[in-house]
Amino acid sequence: MDPRPPSAPTYTLDLFADPSFVKDVVKAILHTIFFHRYFTPITPLTRDLLDTTLPAIDDVDLETLIDQRATALVRAIDTKSYNQQAQGGGQGGRGQIAVQFFETKRKRKPTARYFGFGGKADEDICWEMWVLDVTLATPKTESDTVKVRRAMEKSLQKTAMKIITIVSKEKDHIPPITTTDTNPFPYQILVNPKTEGWGQRMGIF
Repeated sequence: MDPRPPSAPTYTLDLFADPSFVKDVVKAILHTIFFHRYFTPITPLTRDLLDTTLPAIDDVDLETLIDQRATALVRAIDTKSYNQQAQGGGQGGRGQIAVQFFETKRKRKPTARYFGFGGKADEDICWEMWVLDVTLATPKTESDTVKVRRAMEKSLQKTAMKIITIVSKEKDHIPPITTTDTNPFPYQILVNPKTEGWGQRMGIF
């Protein structure tokens, strides 16, 4: 299975945050994406962050997964930043988190010829991907802290609006719902996928 076929549109979002807000910012944007791409009955919520009200989903399993991946991303950024500083590099760090949505299709699986027929198997095909490029800022002075705070607010608002614009315009590639399953489109969240490799799957839900 190719988890990232050429036909699947990829949307890149740039995020900027300091250590005290980076996890909450990442979680808020992930919730915003799922709010518009979670095609199941949901209980909508709103959450306030950095003077911005954003949508969220009241789903324990999804919330747990988002929290786990956001924590893993922050840990990876911290480790990378620490290593850079130990080598005399600059402050801050970068990380990436990706969300993939899949369509489950039935495909024929070849069997021994003497059976005279082929079996069937499920195949998950990615139809959309979101990539969050996260930049961590480490302010050194009170003045820097104020500037970073303003930059975070602007980054969060801009990213949320970009998501709304994309989901409002980009609809033609969304597959038809052909299943009665609770979740018609499986998904997965990957941390630093370019480093770990797209083929290394952390679980499809």
